[in-house]
Amino acid sequence: MGSRRGRPQQQQYPPPARGGGRGPIPQQQGGGRGTQGFTAAPPQHPRHDAAAGRGRGRAARGDGPSSPAPAAAGPLGRLPPELRQAMEDPSPPPAQPVPVPAQAEAAAATGQAAIPASSKAIRFPLRPGKGSAGTRCLVKANHFIAQLPDKDLHHYHVSITPEVTSRVVNRAVIHELVNLHRAAYLGGRLPAYDGRKSLYTAGPLPFASKEFQITLLDDDDGSGAQRRQRNFKVVIKFAARADLHRLGMFLAGRHAEAPQEALQVLDIVLRELPSARYAPFGRSFFSPDLGRRQPLGDGLESWRGFYQSIRPTQMGLSLNIDMSATAFIEPLPVIDYAAQLLRSDIHSRPLSDAERVKIKKALRGVKVEVTHRGNMRRKYRISGLTTQATRELTFPVDEGGTVKSVVQYFQETYGFAIQHTYLPCLQVGNQQRPNYLPMEVCKIVEGQRYSKRLNQNQIRALLDETCQYPRDRERDITQMVKHNAYQEDPYAKEFGIKISDRLASVDARILPAPRLKYNETGREKDCLPRVGQWNMMNKKMVNGGKVRSWMCVNFARNVPDKLARDFCHQLAQMCQDSGMDFALEPVLPPMSARPDQVERALKARYHEAMNILGPQRRELDLLIGILPDNNGSLYGDLKRVCEIDLGIVSQCCCTKQVFKLNKQIYANIALKINVKVGGRNTVLVDALSRRIPLVTDRPTIIFGADVTHPHPGEDSSPSIAAVVASQDWPEVTRYAGLVSAQAHRQELIEDLYKVRQDPQKGPVSSGMIRYTARLFLNSYNL
Repeated sequence: MGSRRGRPQQQQYPPPARGGGRGPIPQQQGGGRGTQGFTAAPPQHPRHDAAAGRGRGRAARGDGPSSPAPAAAGPLGRLPPELRQAMEDPSPPPAQPVPVPAQAEAAAATGQAAIPASSKAIRFPLRPGKGSAGTRCLVKANHFIAQLPDKDLHHYHVSITPEVTSRVVNRAVIHELVNLHRAAYLGGRLPAYDGRKSLYTAGPLPFASKEFQITLLDDDDGSGAQRRQRNFKVVIKFAARADLHRLGMFLAGRHAEAPQEALQVLDIVLRELPSARYAPFGRSFFSPDLGRRQPLGDGLESWRGFYQSIRPTQMGLSLNIDMSATAFIEPLPVIDYAAQLLRSDIHSRPLSDAERVKIKKALRGVKVEVTHRGNMRRKYRISGLTTQATRELTFPVDEGGTVKSVVQYFQETYGFAIQHTYLPCLQVGNQQRPNYLPMEVCKIVEGQRYSKRLNQNQIRALLDETCQYPRDRERDITQMVKHNAYQEDPYAKEFGIKISDRLASVDARILPAPRLKYNETGREKDCLPRVGQWNMMNKKMVNGGKVRSWMCVNFARNVPDKLARDFCHQLAQMCQDSGMDFALEPVLPPMSARPDQVERALKARYHEAMNILGPQRRELDLLIGILPDNNGSLYGDLKRVCEIDLGIVSQCCCTKQVFKLNKQIYANIALKINVKVGGRNTVLVDALSRRIPLVTDRPTIIFGADVTHPHPGEDSSPSIAAVVASQDWPEVTRYAGLVSAQAHRQELIEDLYKVRQDPQKGPVSSGMIRYTARLFLNSYNL
């Protein structure tokens, strides 16, 4: 079986907090800022691909948090004191005096502000030893060894008045300052600037504080008129010396914490030149010159770029570089962009109200340049779209009340005859007194990153663009380092930083594959994966789940009812053959429904099923949804209705899977269904035989936690924290999950561990860790 290329993961905003399987959603009121409480998800299991057998780290939903089936193992015995201590209610610790650092005392005595200790200092645990299992090999990593500079680095505070929020403008001000005064006032030094408040130099400047007057000229718009001047006052004041000695001590293993301030200085220095050459976004840089542009549809295109970050490693200081890509708005004439967005020709017809609103939302905030004045390419930012067509628009031309139409004005002033008078005008400038620009005289300015949510087709195209074989990625990264010429970077030279142009070589080991245990009733009772692959042939799930009642709703218009019935029958047969207690016939025959009526169709069909199951005191165990291959928001809508409104487990299948009628596809889907309804596909043989170090020595819970943030542009949506915890020991294959809404872009999990004050009981501990630990104990009646 051939291997498949790995795709980069696309992080997506998850649905709101959801409950498990059936019945009410258990919730606990959260106490953090912006918290909406956390929601329990049922025990879950890691899954693997039955066709290729690739291990997956992502967990699927199970049958319910209150009923995880215990592993076929002996009693847990005495719990370790650490777990017992975590479950006990805390008692308030005695008050202790807070020590004041010597640096803070000195600062208080002199009236100066102390430099705070880094809140992001890295403290690495000591490595217990080196591995010995498996086969030794040498691999290449996308790291380039950097030599620590032997320079005296100084930090200066920068104040620019009037204050501007744009880093581009700030950098332009400092760039002009350096060009004018480097030799005379900066001691010939080339400073590195972060675009905000900090400036760094390799050695001291010849002053402790100095004020400069800087004038910036607007870009030449080609009109020949005098360019607008903007005056800025810049004050540069000494702040501190950057301590590279501690960084050297850390890299040598003689200091426990990595000094983040020193790393930040080096990172700013190495970002200075790429920031001037390319379009910087976050830690990445993009340019149309770094690779081919690829259309993404709807007026967007992908630009290639690279990620860059300086890192402390066991090999020493290292520059981490990786290839990346992101979406930009195509520099098209506005009418062509609108036609792509609407997927319709608008050159000979007016817009509907819905089309006008869609274009307005897409273009708001976008920069355009005018094309009707020859070489004069003045730029404007779009603030809106007129409700009237261009031929209907008029505006006052003097204080006497004289009114002129837009069509007449462009003809008389510029000799330009507007052709598409039935289209609306762009509104630019001030919202109170906007200027009108016909769409046909405007072109979108190049280099504007698209920060809104991409649709499924665009995400797929972007992933295809960034998906590479390892050898191709190695080639592109190496070429990127040579293209950037770090050895010739004037800022790196100034600060004494030297970067290797070869990928770092790292000693590695290919570990032996773990043997997997399957059900004893299958022809193959265990399996040893080969090159990371295995399948379900001749095997049965180690614990098959139960699905006694299920139904199917078909949202794919090109899948006929007979094909949907055949698909469901074959899938049910595969689930049963794989070891599940799965009913071969659905409660109701598969029903076709319109994709734009997903909520109505699901709820109506659910109530029909419950009219049959209710008198029998049974519940609906599973809903199978057949979706179009390009389903947009349909998948998320179906999951939301099933898991939040109806409280049922769902399994979605794409049209292409239905048409293939392939046994491997059926096996893949059966594995996903099994873990969602509380079954287990396989367990590790080493876990059953207690041969996993530490994990099987005594009762152990494996925790996982992460926070997913809203998509850029969603400023009011909460961040979603998630915690999973294993519920069976020693197998550690069944997981319970919790999700919690918290403050917008809050990285720390607020509900992880909390203590609240109860009037009767005093301090009472709660939170996501305690909740999942309790589930673990309850599974074994402890």
